[in-house]
Order: sequence, then C-alpha cells, then structure tokens
Amino acid sequence: MKTLPKYETRTAFPRSVKLIENTWITLADGTRLATRIWIPEDAEQNPVPAILEYLPYRKNDGTAIRDRVIHEYFAGHGYASIRVDIRGSGDSDGLLMDEYLPQEQLDAVEVIAWIASQPWCTGNVGMMGISWGGFNSLQVAAHRPPELKAIITVCSTDDRYTDDCHYMGGCVLGSDMLNWASIMFSYNALPPDPAVVGDRWREMWFNRMENTPPFIESWLSHQQRDDFWKQGSVDEDYGAINCAVYAIGGWVDPYTNSVPRLLEGLSVPRKGLIGPWAHSYPHTALPHPAIGFLQESLRWWDHWLKGIDTGIMDELMLRVWMPESVKPEPCEMEWAGRWVAESSYPPARDPSEVLFLGDGILVKTPETSAKLTLLGTQTNGATAGVWCPYGNKFGMPIDQRTDDALSLCFTSAPLDKPMEILGFPEVKLKLSVDQPNALLAVRVCDVAPDGASRLVSWGLLNLTHRDGHNEPKPIEAGKIYQVSIQLNVTAHKLVAGHRWRVSVSPTYWTHAWPSPVPVTLTIHTGDESKLILPMRTPNKLDESLAPFDKPEGALMLDFESLRPEDANRTFAYDVVNRRLQMTDRIDDGRNLLSNGMIYDSVIINKFSIVEGQPTSASVECIRQIELSRDDWVTRVETRSMMTSDRDHFHLTNILDAYEGQVRVFTKSWTRKIRRELV
Repeated sequence: MKTLPKYETRTAFPRSVKLIENTWITLADGTRLATRIWIPEDAEQNPVPAILEYLPYRKNDGTAIRDRVIHEYFAGHGYASIRVDIRGSGDSDGLLMDEYLPQEQLDAVEVIAWIASQPWCTGNVGMMGISWGGFNSLQVAAHRPPELKAIITVCSTDDRYTDDCHYMGGCVLGSDMLNWASIMFSYNALPPDPAVVGDRWREMWFNRMENTPPFIESWLSHQQRDDFWKQGSVDEDYGAINCAVYAIGGWVDPYTNSVPRLLEGLSVPRKGLIGPWAHSYPHTALPHPAIGFLQESLRWWDHWLKGIDTGIMDELMLRVWMPESVKPEPCEMEWAGRWVAESSYPPARDPSEVLFLGDGILVKTPETSAKLTLLGTQTNGATAGVWCPYGNKFGMPIDQRTDDALSLCFTSAPLDKPMEILGFPEVKLKLSVDQPNALLAVRVCDVAPDGASRLVSWGLLNLTHRDGHNEPKPIEAGKIYQVSIQLNVTAHKLVAGHRWRVSVSPTYWTHAWPSPVPVTLTIHTGDESKLILPMRTPNKLDESLAPFDKPEGALMLDFESLRPEDANRTFAYDVVNRRLQMTDRIDDGRNLLSNGMIYDSVIINKFSIVEGQPTSASVECIRQIELSRDDWVTRVETRSMMTSDRDHFHLTNILDAYEGQVRVFTKSWTRKIRRELV
C-alpha cells in the first residue's frame, strides 16, 4: 500500500497555550455544562476571539485526541478554543433526549453569550464542528446570537429529513438509521468522569441509563418530512442566518448535498469546499489529498473574528476536487484528480448532457419505446459500501458489476474525449410497478474498458413519495408514472474510452429498507426516460488556483495505543436458505489517554436478508465500550435490533452496565411502529 505524507508536528506556536481542563458554564435554569478551554496564557491581558465546538461526544474521552490537535492549534494562534459537552452528555448535567432539540440550540446561545462576556474574550465568537457539530453550528446561527460572527460547518446538512442518516428519498436507511441510533444509545449510557463531577458520577450515570430513550423510536415514528424534521433544518429559512458561513464536505461523505444548497440559498458571505474525503476533517481525511485545514480555518477566523484581510473572501466561492476514473477499491488512500473552482453557485451552467434510455443503452437520440421488466432481487446493493465511510479499511463502494447484473442497466458508447460533470445528476423515468408500495434505486457509474464499474452518484426514491415527502400516496399497480429522481451531488471526469451507465432497481439493501413484498419494475424507454448530466467545461480559473497548505497539526502524544484499531466487513451466504449476512466489525483499539482514562470500544453490525423475502430483513447492532482509570472500571454493552413485517417495524434495545465484572444495571425497550407506505 502506498505510503502517504503525514501532517507536520507543531511544537511551538506564536502564543503560549494553557489548558483549563474543566470549567462549568451555568445556564439560566441551573444546568451546568462541562467545558474545556485552550487559551493563550496572556489572554487576560490581551483578550482574544473565541471558537466554540459543541458536541455530545465526550470531551474527556470520546473525541479527546482530536480535540487537542484542533483546539490547541487555534489557541496557539491567538484564540480561546472551547469544547463543551452538551446537556446530558459527557460530564454535563441533564439528559440528552434526542438530536438537535430546541433546548440544545438555546443552551448554545447562552454558552456563546457567556464566552463573549469573559475577560479573556474580545466579544467575537465563531462556531465550528463536523457532523453533529456542523449541524448545530448552522442551527445556532439561525438563532442569530449577536456575538456569533462566523461558522465553519463540516460534513453536515441543511435538511434533516432528506440528507441525514434516517431517510433518503423517503426510504428508511436500513444501513444507518439503527446503526447511528445504537451508537448514541451506547454513548448516552456512559458514565461521567468521577475526576470531573466527583462522587455524584454514579447517580448521574444511573439517571441517564434509566431515563434516556433510544433515539430510533422517535426517528422511526416520523416517516414523512413533518415538523419533527423541519425543526433544525435551516433550509426552512435560509434568511434566518446572518453570519458568515464556510461549508465543507467530501465526495465520499454522505452529507455533501448541503454544500451547493447552502451556497445557493444563503445571502450572507459564504464559501464552499468539497474535497475527495470521507467523514473526517480535511487535514486527516482519506482519500488524499488532505489539505491544511487548520491553516485554512485560521484564514477564515482571522478575517471574520479579528478583522485581518487574509484574502480568503477574494477567492472563488466554491472549490472542489474533480476526481478522475480510477479502479474502485474498498479503501482508497489517494484519488487522482485536480482542484477546480467556481466564482458563484449555481455556476454559469454549460448545457446539460442528455442521454436517453434505450434497450440497454444510453443514446443522444431517443429510440422507439420499449418495455424492460425486472423482479427486484433482495440482495442487490451488496457492493454499495458504507453509507457514511470514515476512511477505514472498508467503506467505499467496490466494483458495481455484481449489482449492475441485478439491475436494469443502460450503458453509453465509449467516449471519444473526456467529459466533466459538476452538480446533481437527474434521472427521469417512465415506469410502472406491480405493488402499491415500491422504491426506486438509481445509480450512475463510470464503466472502464475492462468492464469495471465505478459508482459516481446514486439516489433513492420511495415511489409513494413521488409528489413530495409530506403526504405519501399509494401507487396504482400497473399504472404508468413519470417520475424524477435527483441523485447526490458529484464531480467526475469521465476519461476517453470509458462509458456512462445508469442502473435501476426496486431494491437496494442495505441502504434502502425493502418494500413489504417483492416488486416487479417496468421501465418504458424512449424520450421520457433519460439521464441529465450537469456538464462542466474546464476554465482558466482552475489553472489560477493557489495550492492549499500541507496538513498540519499539534501532534502531541496525547495517548498510548494499548491495542491498535482494526475494521473489516465480511459476507456469508447460506446457499440452502438463500440468506445473505453482512457483518461489519470496528475495533477502535484500546487507548490510554493523557488524563489517565483508558477507552476501549468495539462495534459489530449485522445485516441479514433472505432472497425473495423482503420481510426477512434485519439489522443487529452490538456495542461494547469500557472506561477505566486505576481501580475504577465501567463498561456498557448494548444490543439494538430492527426487523419488520408487512405492516410494522419492530425495535428492541437492550442495555447492560457493569462496574468491574458485576452487572449493576439492565434495561430493555421494545416498540412496534406502523409502516406508513415505506
């Protein structure tokens, strides 16, 4: 495997840094939030702006290593860099009842006011974060706290229903809804740190375990885009945000659709950046090239929080990595391509490339209509990879030929010259199905001369949501419908000799939870079934881009690895019973942190389905996390299961907690939730 350059170690900064391990921010209702602060040593005499990261991922252990790299760097360059455990998480008081609740957002507004009032702060505050922290940076910005001048939102979304881990195109995300809910189920069951909260740690721990619900129950109870999802979705009112926004994503990350939407919807000063990356900060992410994200962030903060003209706002609005055709692999260390840019978004658009679906072909001129029929195969989707890859040993989509063989495919002639696209591909289809409840999975692939099929973009549509996600409507079996499905935003350079392929199926396990009964799909080819590609012509602006700085960070040895991390995905097929089981095992390793805490985590996800039996679909997520220091040893073990029949989803969540080898707590939750045309 190719060795990639590591980011540089910083041993000194322009300003000396001190770490305040914990301080308490007391909210108006008396709740105390645990806070870690990195700050220049002379900030009391020479006040500085502040940068807030506000997460439920436990500052003392969960993200402690990453936190130190980022926050120490900012503090060393003249900022108070602050990491807060949100209400009910880590060492903070209270209970965490769900994601992105109004209470979480209002607490953050109070936190920002507290920060701005401190003697070491100039009164200017920025907010940043990846994933959850990227979400709440946008959500808090929409509350317009006067002290908040700018945000950096990484791998997040403006629409909680269409572009998060719960639903996609109105389909239940079988790969991630339970998976992510089970992760939060285990995090929420962890004890606070006795070294921070003192003797009340055990009372807080048992209160959390007893009273924090499994989030999956509320998520699966809202199967349409109702007020539950609109709350916290800033696309409901982009005008509510009045501070500067830097939106960052990656082509391997599932949240990137929000970057162009934010650039188009917001009216405030804004920038967008999309690299080749998975779900990680751009200075550590795979595939490479990684960039000097910390330096880029400083340029942003210096401009908006210190009033220094760094030139960042003179640059083009959107910068993206234009990937080239490469062989698909489960883990890609580096992705060939180049940086390109647009001065605005949406850009001055080249005419779209329209290719019509024919009898297994994509053509520029529509052919006589034909009917192509497919009975959906329940195991279709096995090559799709992980919905949210983190850049570990597996996760990227592999060669798509297996899934292509289980789909209706339409392939173009080889290109005689390269073609670049940037934007949202769209597929319009004239179709019919034989069931009142059905879904559609559509993929666009790059097919190499040797036949290798690389996933470029994909999308799902619950056909009962064909007219919108608010009020689903049953399908009339056999009736012909005209539907449109917008695929995920993408950039891709298809090189000469390669071909475009559109693949269509009524199944896509594990990403899409199966329809209640097997579905036969019929595509009517001709002028109403077509692929629309967002063309982009290379321009001189691309050639003028200054290179990013090399990745850099304060790589202190903040932990000792007692057992290295490992990750793997395996498949097992029971030939007699036609059952496919996919198992993901992620061992985060056993790590001794600088505060003396040992953190040990193992995750196992099992996905199972029987061919021809969509109601056999099941997901099981097993988590084990151990926290210990000296003779204090705690462990939580969780097991979450999701199945369905034709009419209902069935959920089971089990929690066991241990002190040493003694089980001190156990509780189970079961729930039956009606399927609402999904």
